[in-house]
Amino acid sequence: MRHTLPIAPQFYVTAPQPCPYLPGRMERKLFTALQGDTAEPLNDSLSKQGFRRSQNVLYRPSCAECSACLSARIRVSQFKPSRSQRRTIRRNSDLQRRATSPWATEEQFSLFRSYLDDRHADGGMADMDIFEFAAMIEETPVRSRVIEYERCSDADPGVDELAAVCLTDVLDDGLSLVYSFYEPDQPRRSLGTYVILDHVEIAREAGLPFVYLGYWVPGSPKMGYKANFEGLEIYKHGAWEPIGDPARHDAETHPLSVDPISEQVARINLPDTLAIKG
Repeated sequence: MRHTLPIAPQFYVTAPQPCPYLPGRMERKLFTALQGDTAEPLNDSLSKQGFRRSQNVLYRPSCAECSACLSARIRVSQFKPSRSQRRTIRRNSDLQRRATSPWATEEQFSLFRSYLDDRHADGGMADMDIFEFAAMIEETPVRSRVIEYERCSDADPGVDELAAVCLTDVLDDGLSLVYSFYEPDQPRRSLGTYVILDHVEIAREAGLPFVYLGYWVPGSPKMGYKANFEGLEIYKHGAWEPIGDPARHDAETHPLSVDPISEQVARINLPDTLAIKG
């Protein structure tokens, strides 16, 4: 009988480029490929260590001058909505949730373009076309879902329209919000917050302990909203801890907060079937 050995993941570092969160800084990422039968256990394991998925790649910020990008997750058992978050839930009580396979549609892309043009016109995704959008949604080697939120059309009450969409990975210990977008002209609905709140409820119903939100960056107005969720934890110095006072994490922007790449890679824990290569 012929046996094949699992392919050990190899880790690489991107070239520096301008940081999208903190002005005047440069970012780089540590990344590895997701492939074959090891994709799901590797995604599960590295998500617990601050990595994020983008299509068939797992990455984690590994900047030379700061370590401000801190992976954030909500511990579902400790989450209670604030007064304003309860209002957000009530304002969106008319939305209907639908979970589908990761398949891109023209309606999704239209909403995506409206969202980018309004909120991130100068961002890294600003020039994405429908084929690149389809790749973002569909090229997933792990268990993923597209969660759609629909509402009755203002122009035609008999027609449902997309209000928000979230590409979500189902991990062994939670849900990971890979990317979400929503109607940009409905500010009172706070749709970005609502999508997170609803994912907390989905995780609770499924018995999953965590909802992974991506990165929280102290000092970045774009990411400040994540600190408003009770039960928020951040991955810092190799362990998860409650966020506490957000101001106490400002030191992570100091150059001495960064470990050498070789040390970072050496400390990565992998599934038992895999060995590391740097």
